[in-house]
Amino acid sequence: MMENVTFDDFKKLDLRVGEIKEVEEVEGADRIYKLKVDIGEERQLIAGIKQFYSKEDLIGKKIVIIANLEPRVIRGVESHGMLFAASTPEKDKLTLVTVDREIPNGSRVS
Repeated sequence: MMENVTFDDFKKLDLRVGEIKEVEEVEGADRIYKLKVDIGEERQLIAGIKQFYSKEDLIGKKIVIIANLEPRVIRGVESHGMLFAASTPEKDKLTLVTVDREIPNGSRVS
């Protein structure tokens, strides 16, 4: 069973809409991409979505990210946020959480 979080914990998250502008390979990595995401400022994210999306399919997608996540170095590359995605229990399918209407990059998700 999942652990509950308080509403105060939830309020700490800075969820933003971002547009994927660039996608790059990460040397020696078969599952991750380095993404440049516009959230009103450019952010670099590392995401384990390579087996589910081609680089071309990602460019221009409007996604939801956690903008105030502590930076983390993955495969020698710093990531400044995390995108939202849903996967099956078997982890054989994955889809990004996207927005369904036009909204400016950097808009808060609440």
